[in-house]
Amino acid sequence: MNKINLAITGCMGKMGQQIIKSSKKNRNFKIVSLTENRKINKRICGIKPQLNSLEAFKKANLIIDFTIPKCTIEILKIASKLKKKVVIGTTGFTKREENLIKKFSKKIPILKAGNMSLGVNLLMYLTEIASKSLGKKFLTKVYEVHHKHKKDFPSGTALMLARGVAVGKNKEFYKMIGKKFLNKKSFPYGNKINFNSIRKGEVIGEHEVSFSSGKEIVTLNHESFDRALYSEGALAAAEWLSRKKPGLYSMRNLLNF
Repeated sequence: MNKINLAITGCMGKMGQQIIKSSKKNRNFKIVSLTENRKINKRICGIKPQLNSLEAFKKANLIIDFTIPKCTIEILKIASKLKKKVVIGTTGFTKREENLIKKFSKKIPILKAGNMSLGVNLLMYLTEIASKSLGKKFLTKVYEVHHKHKKDFPSGTALMLARGVAVGKNKEFYKMIGKKFLNKKSFPYGNKINFNSIRKGEVIGEHEVSFSSGKEIVTLNHESFDRALYSEGALAAAEWLSRKKPGLYSMRNLLNF
């Protein structure tokens, strides 16, 4: 196959740097553009990073985006004009922003995932099954740990898992969201899904979903040890999306769960 001309946004961030590293090792990709939301005066891989613009993305076939919601929406506006495919790993979107992404997906192919890991997407699938099987008598909470630099909470993965709980119970996701705690030693179950987010050190990612009836607890969890897990998943998503028509896809579509 011909190489996919790749644009990487948020190129100075942790995930941006990791995607650059992984894509250099992958023969199916050629980095043609790097962008940031501020001016960068040094070259990376021989490329001078640019601000997000029509000019920055015109040579790319596909954009991989790990930034912040405001930047992602800006990137999608440009991508839709240029008819570029977009893989979104950004998290923390509002309901309004989620609806905007759906709107853009009618014009261009978009794969959006709160987590690009095979293991985490399998965990979400198992969470749906557990939620459906255990039923109404079990309350649910989600615990997650990330590095101290991560700004949004709960994490996109924690919200993915909560969505899995909602799907299993056949409930509307946004109506199931409960209290959001930050850096608490312990936190309660509730009638809705409560979250506790821990930010410390350089932890890559830990997620745990617990179901309790008051008489027993069922726990599902996942721990990440290497950020390459996510960048390699993002590149697999990009390769898969390169052959797709406009629409909104997820890692579940790629993995066929």
